[in-house]
Amino acid sequence: MSSVNQEEEELPANHTGPKGVINDWRRYKLDSVDQTVPQKKRELLRQMSNPRDDDKERQNRKMSAQEYELIQEEDEHCLKRYRKQCMQEMHERLSFGPKFECVHELESGEAFLEVIEKEHRLTLVVVHIYQHGVKGCEQMNSCLDCLAAEYPTVKFCRIDAVATGAAERFSSEVLPTLLVYKAGELLGNFLAITKHFNEEFFATDVEGFLNEYGLLSEKEFSACADDEDDAGEVE
Repeated sequence: MSSVNQEEEELPANHTGPKGVINDWRRYKLDSVDQTVPQKKRELLRQMSNPRDDDKERQNRKMSAQEYELIQEEDEHCLKRYRKQCMQEMHERLSFGPKFECVHELESGEAFLEVIEKEHRLTLVVVHIYQHGVKGCEQMNSCLDCLAAEYPTVKFCRIDAVATGAAERFSSEVLPTLLVYKAGELLGNFLAITKHFNEEFFATDVEGFLNEYGLLSEKEFSACADDEDDAGEVE
């Protein structure tokens, strides 16, 4: 087998583990290096990205100091961009199921049952039972509008208590009510949920309450923090 084939086997396209991540980063750095960088430095990067078999041990001994020097000179921003790219790729691989991104209005008890029984088994369903004129219901609707945008893989729904066909079970004393389902199973039944909040409450209060019960998945990945850092570096 030729040395080229050996290198291809030893350095596949996507590595795992600490050494694999370092090698991937070297390749990313080599691909993104500006052509104005001196030839000597570009050659060093190339050697770090793809060491020869007979030179690997020697390269490993020198690599730490060489990489440290490069990072100190110019690579912090490049490494940040690479980390951001890796996080985005990982998020794409781990994402599954439909995206909802808004609160769905259920018009009948049949629609209520359908969303509970037929939704994907991995999809969390949060249903708000409300009634016009009942204190806290309108504010809860506003909170869920915000959370639906932040948790697009969670299906947020709302239904008027009268439309459920079981209005006698949902009197104004128990509203607003939040019901949480997954795979057809009731995970949370929170009657008169606003009693857990101050008179004026916000989406973060509802989010914190649901998280206390471990009901919300992690938020959609956002690169806002990195974007803000990048913006701060540009004067």
